[in-house]
Amino acid sequence: MKPNIFFTADHHFGHENIIKFSERPFESLDQMNEELIKRWNEKVGTNDVVYHLGDISLGKPDFTKEVLDRLNGNIHLIKGNHEGAALTYPKRFESIRDYHELRIDEPENGNGKQKIILFHYAMRTWNSSHRGIWQLYGHSHGTLPDDEMKLSFDVGVDFHNFYPVSYEEVKEIMKKKKWTPPFPPRN
Repeated sequence: MKPNIFFTADHHFGHENIIKFSERPFESLDQMNEELIKRWNEKVGTNDVVYHLGDISLGKPDFTKEVLDRLNGNIHLIKGNHEGAALTYPKRFESIRDYHELRIDEPENGNGKQKIILFHYAMRTWNSSHRGIWQLYGHSHGTLPDDEMKLSFDVGVDFHNFYPVSYEEVKEIMKKKKWTPPFPPRN
């Protein structure tokens, strides 16, 4: 069986002030950390693939290693602006990149692929955005208004009830967008 693919960002494990900054519904740092781990593992299986689009942890390296060891899945890290602790444990990640152009087998598409640009930050335009390529981002903690005319959106935990988002869920969100190709199709 093929592993499921998930996207997520901005867990900020070990960061007490994020509860206040992002108005997270947790009573304490411990409660937030435990709930984020629980929700991750509810959706992500041990063989699933997770693309984490940055800001995993602001905790100390030892704490961060313990958290990462409790998370299911094979994690690819797209670096955010708070990655110091996570980068002290590079062997936990299948890959570590600043930016990634992911290609997923997609039988519904004419060419059999869906290309997705993965970056910590939202972009107004990206490679092949005019051709229906998607862009997923984090960083903004659900504060950017979603643009229904663009095939991009925030996969951060603050925007998705503190759960990772599956590829199938992303596909359903993208189908509801009002994006249209800016150029006529080539013959």
